[in-house]
Amino acid sequence: MTTHSISQKSSTLWNPSFLFVVLSNALLFMVFEMMLPTLPLFVTELGGKANQVGLVTGAFMFSAILIRPFASLLAHKLNKKYLLLIGIGISALCTGAYYLSTDIYMLLIIRVVHGIGFGIASTFFATIAAENIPIERRGEGIGYFGVGETIAISLGPLLGIAILQSSNFITLFGGGMTLLFLSLIMGLFIKKKPLNMDEGKEKKVEFKLLEKKVLFPSLLIFLVGIAASGIMSFISLYAIEQGFQYVGWFFFIIALASFMIRLVSGKIFDEFGHAYILIPSAILSTIGLFILYGATTNFSFFLAAVFYGLGFGAIFPAIQTWCLNLVMEDEHEDAMSSFFNFFDLGIGGGSLLLGIVATLFTYQIIYLIAIFMYVTFLILYIGYIKMRRN
Repeated sequence: MTTHSISQKSSTLWNPSFLFVVLSNALLFMVFEMMLPTLPLFVTELGGKANQVGLVTGAFMFSAILIRPFASLLAHKLNKKYLLLIGIGISALCTGAYYLSTDIYMLLIIRVVHGIGFGIASTFFATIAAENIPIERRGEGIGYFGVGETIAISLGPLLGIAILQSSNFITLFGGGMTLLFLSLIMGLFIKKKPLNMDEGKEKKVEFKLLEKKVLFPSLLIFLVGIAASGIMSFISLYAIEQGFQYVGWFFFIIALASFMIRLVSGKIFDEFGHAYILIPSAILSTIGLFILYGATTNFSFFLAAVFYGLGFGAIFPAIQTWCLNLVMEDEHEDAMSSFFNFFDLGIGGGSLLLGIVATLFTYQIIYLIAIFMYVTFLILYIGYIKMRRN
């Protein structure tokens, strides 16, 4: 390949492969989001309690965490595209298999296997997307990549709840499996950047449970994950406790706010750096959680979604891009493994912890703990910035 063609390729953001990555990844996350407000209801139908709702979420996240370092290791030896397709396929089959669950224990087993598939797919979607984005436009590109997820997030809960209201769980799980098979078909058209043999031939491949270069941003996304688990796992049950209606619209508003902020946050990241995104976004998320904690009407419930959506929508891709920028290209899988693992550890651990808290007290207390996570985020990050400047 000539220098001219490389230059042309590096300046192109929207190409067919990147578009299929965005769409296929969006379907993966749409099905994931369809399960968020509906699976807790399936757990209660099976006779489960609040702490078991957290356990079902936690099992999924922990299995995703455990598989990612091995997926990263395999990426140095096998074609990333094939590994991606395997991950999507596992997710599709497990989604359809949920209806076979006759008790919590069978559901947990399927959730563990599903977590493995999701862990593989989400890691390679992120790294293959990064390979299709010019380095100088990475913040913008990852932001657009996340827009696909955001649109899916807006439709997923609404679709999941609508299916349950008009039909039943077998239609929900069957529909989710169908969407994931569509994602699998789209994945066939994704092109992976060829391995640079001059760089990779002599390099020793190591198993990395954690990429040390991205430890601090991964710690920040861990705190974000704990707070997010309160929204993902318990908002449907909190809404019932408080008498709020239209939970699907709560998720839609979060997604819409996230979509709007991502149209500009990536460009701000590329131009000015992560501080200009992370501090304002953490403050917005904190405001949203304060409103949610004290919400007494549907209006305040939806207002909380606006602020939280603006904050979370900018924070997630900003930290993801920051992690990618801290490592070399052949370390992207390790960086994304650490990034997603810390986020999922926050989601999984948070779901277990908050499930216990909700059982002992009320679902409202969950969002007080979430506020504390973001306050800790701000203290640590501002301290980091000051330390770097001195």
